[in-house]
Amino acid sequence: AQTNQCLANMRSVLNLNGFDMTDVVKTTVFMTDFKEFEDMNKEYTKFFDQPYPARSAVQVGALAKGAKLEIDCIAVKKGK
Repeated sequence: AQTNQCLANMRSVLNLNGFDMTDVVKTTVFMTDFKEFEDMNKEYTKFFDQPYPARSAVQVGALAKGAKLEIDCIAVKKGK
């Protein structure tokens, strides 16, 4: 659920700024428990098409407000 919400929020912010998910070239996923990686990945692939953007995943001790997951991205307009 947190992956879905993170990526839905990301899509909204991108759209507000004239971008979309196809403009994402790199993501970083911060997780408090890598045991949940497969579940995260199933949701993640619903938001991106192949070829997927480059991705790093990092397990962290804690995230703000008790979140289990945080995702940031770099987006670049194609042809710019």
